[in-house]
Amino acid sequence: MKKFSKSHHTSLSELNITPLLDLAFVLLVIFIITTTPMVNDLEINLPQAKNRPKDSPPKVNYVTVDKKGGLYLNKQAVDLTGLHQLLVEYRTADPDLNVVVRGDSGVEYKFIIGVLDVLQQANVTKVGLATEPNGKAGI
Repeated sequence: MKKFSKSHHTSLSELNITPLLDLAFVLLVIFIITTTPMVNDLEINLPQAKNRPKDSPPKVNYVTVDKKGGLYLNKQAVDLTGLHQLLVEYRTADPDLNVVVRGDSGVEYKFIIGVLDVLQQANVTKVGLATEPNGKAGI
């Protein structure tokens, strides 16, 4: 019988399981990603809607600021005070007031900020900023 050294037996008794754990975690991630959740597990017949014409788009009011800082509400020349008064009147008549701000590309930014401040003071929450699509605007 041969005698083995003690160090040789200890190296065989230790098993490195790190690669096995890595493989298990990779397989777990793959199964999680590829498994789809069961969302539509019930078959139901949904009711059909009647055909009806689409609602007309809501009235949009335009506030235009020209190159020199002139203000127009729906093509009517106004100043900031008059704009505020008209917006408050429009807001009381229509609580769902829509306003689109159209500013010239050469206008100073402070004029647009002034209009946005007036819109906020008049409690107009639906505000849009008009832009031109690419290719139509002169840069």
